[in-house]
Amino acid sequence: VGTNAALKAVDFPTADDTGQQLVFSNTYHLLLHPGTDIVRDAGGIHQFTGRTNNPFITDSGGFQVFSLKYGGVTESLESKGELKRARPRTKMKPHWRSDVSGENAVKVTEDHVIFKSYRDGSQIVLSPESSIQAQKDIGADIIIPLDELTPHHIDRETLEASVERSHRWEVRSLREHLKDSGSRKQAIFCVVHGGTDVELRTKSVEYLTELPWDGYAIGGSLGNGREELKSLLAWMMPLFSAEERRLKPRHLLGIADAESVQNAVQHGVDTMDSSYPTKLARHGTLMTKDGLIRIKRGMHAKSFGMRIDPECECSTCSHYDRAYLCHLFKANEPVALQLATVHNLHFMNQLMADLRRSILQGKM
Repeated sequence: VGTNAALKAVDFPTADDTGQQLVFSNTYHLLLHPGTDIVRDAGGIHQFTGRTNNPFITDSGGFQVFSLKYGGVTESLESKGELKRARPRTKMKPHWRSDVSGENAVKVTEDHVIFKSYRDGSQIVLSPESSIQAQKDIGADIIIPLDELTPHHIDRETLEASVERSHRWEVRSLREHLKDSGSRKQAIFCVVHGGTDVELRTKSVEYLTELPWDGYAIGGSLGNGREELKSLLAWMMPLFSAEERRLKPRHLLGIADAESVQNAVQHGVDTMDSSYPTKLARHGTLMTKDGLIRIKRGMHAKSFGMRIDPECECSTCSHYDRAYLCHLFKANEPVALQLATVHNLHFMNQLMADLRRSILQGKM
């Protein structure tokens, strides 16, 4: 995930050298800064970033907007759906305003959603149509319609109303997209909702797959942990097995830890996005086939000549051992973030390459 049209701690050429293909950028953040008009005037996100040979996907902005009210996925699960408290300014986010999150942060109407910029407090109106227009300005290869994200802990009546609203917003988004004579230059994926409710998820799949989307994204609440996600995919993914549906790609939104990726691919998911690998790296956690390594622990201080992963061929593992990386993190050297991120990206991209190979060899 490249939130602000940039990955954390590495540039795009470095990331692409690890095998990175699709990069996910957030419309919400680009809308607030630098402004989607700036990206458009630069020639679109590919020209703006200089990443001209690989694809981008943008979301609608809905996830970030509703996070202002309920918090992110982890925060929402921990609070059991309670409204988010106003967030104070911190050293990590000195630009964050305390009046843009919490109970009154977001107003949802049938027509649009209203929220405040975390940068200057200005009021912003986001509708299905304006979200699509913003994504067309950005110029990503895949775009996502505006939808409503509700927390995992929510009563069924509210969830059902939210799914219905998301369906109406997605139809409006699709119509706006198809108005553009150049619409075929961008693919638009719907977002299937319904939480972990079998009836509502099934209804969402049946309704949305009747419309002319280019692909299907699986979003909304995906359960409380890996086991619920695994169960959800086990019964839901066969719904996409009808001949017409099989021909279109399926994207899992916001999930990309190694265990969940392998399970998702086994159930027919084609692509995924998540900040998980890069976020782990910035906190000194490295991914290996034998599990996670917390490189800042003292046990690694004298791991001379020991690679992060003996089988890894990334540039970090080719040049540096665990002892040196442990030192860099403990000394708060900025290069530690880059080296760890390169490794985690390489690990995830190698995992995906291995899964593709298994599919082609008929092993999955």
